Amino acid sequence: MGREAVAANGAGGRARPHAVVIPYPLQGHVIPAVHLALQLAERGFAVTFVNTESVHHKTARALGVDPAGCDVFAGARSSDEVELDVRYELVSDGFPLGFDRSLNHDQFMEGVLHVLPAHVEELLHRVVADPATTCLVADTFFVWPTTLARKLGVPYVSFWTEPALIFSLYYHMDLLAMHRHFKCKEPRKDTITYIPGVPAIEPCELMSYLQETDTTSVVHRIIFKAFDVARGADYVLCNTVEELEPSTIAALRAEKPFYAVGPIFPAGFARSAVATSMWAESDCSRWLHAQPAGSVLYISFGSYAHVTKQELHEIAGGVLASGARFLWVLRPDIVSSDDPDPLPEGFLAATARRGVVVPWCCQVEVLSHAALGGFLTHCGWNSILESVWASVPMLCFPLLTDQLTNRRLVVREWRAGASVGDRGAVRADEVRARIEGVMGGEEGAELREQVRKLRGTLEAAVAHGGSSRRNFDEFVDELKRRCGGC
Repeated sequence: MGREAVAANGAGGRARPHAVVIPYPLQGHVIPAVHLALQLAERGFAVTFVNTESVHHKTARALGVDPAGCDVFAGARSSDEVELDVRYELVSDGFPLGFDRSLNHDQFMEGVLHVLPAHVEELLHRVVADPATTCLVADTFFVWPTTLARKLGVPYVSFWTEPALIFSLYYHMDLLAMHRHFKCKEPRKDTITYIPGVPAIEPCELMSYLQETDTTSVVHRIIFKAFDVARGADYVLCNTVEELEPSTIAALRAEKPFYAVGPIFPAGFARSAVATSMWAESDCSRWLHAQPAGSVLYISFGSYAHVTKQELHEIAGGVLASGARFLWVLRPDIVSSDDPDPLPEGFLAATARRGVVVPWCCQVEVLSHAALGGFLTHCGWNSILESVWASVPMLCFPLLTDQLTNRRLVVREWRAGASVGDRGAVRADEVRARIEGVMGGEEGAELREQVRKLRGTLEAAVAHGGSSRRNFDEFVDELKRRCGGC
């Protein structure tokens, strides 16, 4: 860490293209960015990966190592047959390491909006040794990439970690506002049919921030500015698959170079060589090995979103009543950092013989296990792609932002999962019924068959000659031409 960037040379002394990769400082964004960085390095790029000090310290602590001496990419460099040129840099997000970013979400987002850009600019001036061979690959939700890329004289690649559908809806917020489905006191409730490349979509299926009437929040300000900036991107990379969203991707391609290159996973869909977890991972393999095939319901609501204690109690009641075996990842701050023990009294004792509750786990390992039969999920995009790859049908309980729209894809368009309630309107009896339906019977069989077909679609996309492989090849070739590479 902290090494100055130097001009890298490839065969014959030609300049090696240099990609500076900067993920949004949330775990769900860091994970695909890490594996995109590795894929670029495998294609001959020198990569500088930029993490925030906070994310780095949480990751190191989860590993049980000293943050000062921890380089999370060390294992990836040494384990690969091809030597990868990946440098690891840290930047402050403007807050002390002990600041609770989860408990103080809005204050943290204000810092990401106003303070982080200056720290990033200072770092970029240091690590960009040769603008002619460098490109900036930054998360779409950042508000500064186009400005800094132009200032440095480098191309800007906007990396979108969610479906193309979400990108398109944000990209066309002006149309939603013009038709009074957004940014008005009483938004229309009729079906939305005018977004280019997007099949008819209901207002209740929009992202949570596009359903709110107060659009003055810090998150709204970030979204508005970020998508204004995204219009100036030279390229957009999207962690999706062309066959899953063909019309939406085709419409976006008419706007600018848009590459569907997903799913972006760790090699072999196994535990990553690069640590990305901000919580210590429990080893659940021994317990899973003891369970019958297809019998376990996996429950996880992701790395950042929160539920209320009432919602958690209703879900727990449904799990208890269903009688299903379960592995529940209950993040320590799932309700609040101030409430680390939110389950109903007696729940753990009542389910001790058929369930396990852990603070965190390696999700790809759990989903890949033969014991898994279903996934009760918040519908984060990483979780959806991972569940499809593992051929595990989903019970969808979205919490906020893109998750509501992701559920539409899973339930309505792909028929790979079932819906379970809504925020503030989830009941134990419905949870029980949905679990029973997905884990067994005709509904479960149909969902499993459909999710297996989707798995085939993902496999074909990343195979030789597949759409995602072709798109990534085209993107790499274009970027190497642009950045003077070999």
